[in-house]
Amino acid sequence: MSKKRRMFDIDLPDDPAPAVAETFPAGKVAEPPSRRGPMAAAIAETVSSTRERQEAEAQIRAENDALAHEHVRLKRLGLVIELVPLDQIEMAKLVRDRKKGPDQELAELVASISELGLSNPIRLEARADGRFELIQGYRRLSAYRQLLTETGDAERYGAIPAVVAQSGDGLEALYRKMVDENLVRKDISFAEMAMLALDYAADPGIAVTDPDKAVALLFKSAGYQKRSYIRSFIPVVSRLGGELLYPQEIPRALGLALARRFEEVEDLVPMIRAELKGWDTRSVADELAVLRRFAGEDAGAEGQGAAQSTRPATVPGKPTKARTSFQFDRREGRGKCVAAVGKLEIQLDRDFTTIDRRRLEQAVRLMLDQLEG
Repeated sequence: MSKKRRMFDIDLPDDPAPAVAETFPAGKVAEPPSRRGPMAAAIAETVSSTRERQEAEAQIRAENDALAHEHVRLKRLGLVIELVPLDQIEMAKLVRDRKKGPDQELAELVASISELGLSNPIRLEARADGRFELIQGYRRLSAYRQLLTETGDAERYGAIPAVVAQSGDGLEALYRKMVDENLVRKDISFAEMAMLALDYAADPGIAVTDPDKAVALLFKSAGYQKRSYIRSFIPVVSRLGGELLYPQEIPRALGLALARRFEEVEDLVPMIRAELKGWDTRSVADELAVLRRFAGEDAGAEGQGAAQSTRPATVPGKPTKARTSFQFDRREGRGKCVAAVGKLEIQLDRDFTTIDRRRLEQAVRLMLDQLEG
């Protein structure tokens, strides 16, 4: 008897069976697909750090090159401040526009630098021999040299802050730079500017020999009227400069009056020179008084060369309205004196009420006694 086979229908899913995670015995860890040895790892790290260091060094070199080029550019433009030893600075290339002789205001600058330091560097030009030529800052350099002599402090005053420009500007351009800087100063006088024009025209390295043309070139930045005043002062300082102790103190009006009188009175210059010659102890007021007298500003003056009084003669029995006035310079500023019949008035920017009455009275008495004597 035969047995029948039994058939079973098995339905298989269409999706594949999920992968079963591979397991390892306890204590076993899966190995990475590719394992790097210690030597290879060290070499890789060295290569990586070397590459990073080279990139950083290249970046630093690029920045240093850029800074160096910028420094050179700024130095050529005169925008870099350096400490330059005083003994390396010369003052032979340009004639200074400051008055000859003692500078009464230098003491104030010396005191300021000693207390506060130098606020504005001088300007120099580099020379081929390694030294430097002064272009701007004559008084500042003089103050530093005086402080070095007085204190002996070479660490503080042995070198001065300076802007150093490379050689290249012509002599005319250097003069212009010096003049343009000094035009903003309030204390430079017409006499000093006229002396600079004379020295400029006399400089053998300059093509211009006419002082009037020198004014046009040097003071191009100034207005026409100012240049006209400077030209008027040229005959005053050129003809009296050797005898004047205080040419920088001559007011504009007095300088113009003197220039006019030179044209009117032929022998006026030798008269003034004769009166000032040998009078080395005179003050600013003394010198200006002499110049005013010969210029005709002091109407009451007497003596050779003095202007005749313009005050009309008084008529008996009738009150006179004649009046004499003149200006004078003091440390307080410009003053004015007005003299009339029965009246003497002094106008000055000063509070005379702060003066002791007895001292003021004594001063007035001395002044009147001096006028009578």
